[in-house]
Amino acid sequence: MMKTVWQKQNAEGMKAIMDFNEGYRQFLSKAKTEREFVDESIKEIEKKGYTDFYKTEGKLKTGDKVYFNNRGKNLCMFVIGRKPLKDGLNILGAHIDSPRLDLKQHPLYEKDGLVLLDTHYYGGIKKYQWVARPMALHGVVCRKDGTAAVISIGEDANDPVVGITDLLIHLAAKQMKKTAAEVIEGEDLDVLVGSIPSDAEKDPVKDAVLKLLKEKYNIEEDDFISAEIEVVPAGMARDFGLDRSMIMGYGHDDRVCAYTSMQAILDNDTPERTSCCILVDKEEIGSVGATGMHSEFFKNAVLRLLDRQSEGSFTALSDVLENSRMLSSDVSDALDPLYADVNDPKNCAYFGCGICFNKYTGSRGKGGSNDANAEYVANVRRVMDENEVSFQTCELGAVDVGGGGTIAYILAQYNMDVIDAGIAVLNMHAPDEIVSKADVYEGYRAYRAFLKSMN
Repeated sequence: MMKTVWQKQNAEGMKAIMDFNEGYRQFLSKAKTEREFVDESIKEIEKKGYTDFYKTEGKLKTGDKVYFNNRGKNLCMFVIGRKPLKDGLNILGAHIDSPRLDLKQHPLYEKDGLVLLDTHYYGGIKKYQWVARPMALHGVVCRKDGTAAVISIGEDANDPVVGITDLLIHLAAKQMKKTAAEVIEGEDLDVLVGSIPSDAEKDPVKDAVLKLLKEKYNIEEDDFISAEIEVVPAGMARDFGLDRSMIMGYGHDDRVCAYTSMQAILDNDTPERTSCCILVDKEEIGSVGATGMHSEFFKNAVLRLLDRQSEGSFTALSDVLENSRMLSSDVSDALDPLYADVNDPKNCAYFGCGICFNKYTGSRGKGGSNDANAEYVANVRRVMDENEVSFQTCELGAVDVGGGGTIAYILAQYNMDVIDAGIAVLNMHAPDEIVSKADVYEGYRAYRAFLKSMN
């Protein structure tokens, strides 16, 4: 195994790692949904001089910092470089959605004196991991009159929490014979939220919960039709390990790459090539929809930049995209010594060894993969070495064991060079994931070096 990032540090380096990760830990605790991530990000980037593109006028000049906010779930940041836009962008792209449970449009029901919320899980999860644990409700309820109620229940120390019950072991003989995929069914992931009845004759507990929602949030039952409420693990991200070398929390995939990418563009000086950071939604379900990477939002943002530079033609757009370089900033799986057989030990990611470069992802015969060109991989290696960034190369599991994908192939469709570059994670897609603080900081350093040095 290679020398770890930890082994290369002096006292100053150790302090830098710990300080950076404390900022990340706090941010992760506040930004548990894609909407919250965008809101928190805008607060940070505006402090660093970024302006909403639609509040600017005139030609953009070198050093200008602008952002585009798409429906509160998708964010693009740009720093205008010294070179013309058509020379291409240096792009960092990450997703800010994570596996979770979403409330259905008709979620509230009473059964046997208890009130529950019906859910539909989002993304790939092991369903049995999401029961018998404290959960919180985050999201927005949009009313017909155009107003909205922002929901966050379960994070404050004085808040109640909710959750999904599980069968007691004493009566679980039949359940324990099921496969892991079936031990908890998707339609059984319903959230228990109340048990005190009102004096209503029909569904008195449901009636009491609806009165509570009306009193506190001015929400009617029909308002759930136009709501987006996510059920996520309650509580803050925590330092993990006796040596505090790791962070355990919800949503490292892929907010750990999104946060480090955002910090990298914030901390870079005026670049030669225009810098871009894309934070997108819907990756966990195929990057679809208006806020996913498949949408035209990013391309339209580039067109608007070109229009401000009086270069808003199809040819100019093609030049920008084809001359761009991208790191698809998405997490990789870290080798777990308890499950080492699912990886090739020569070609997998190890905790504490730096940012992970995946030349290809996909599954079986690289199906669905971007598979970066060797020339581009060499260029990326040069940048990392010149900036003394610790990196490792890896695959997403052993051949024929499984696999996965990222947004890399979508940007590659614009004929730009793209490679996956992310941070290794344990417990990926579980309610609580784990990352190494050394890798988080080295990821930030890698992204910053890419924006500064990639030609």
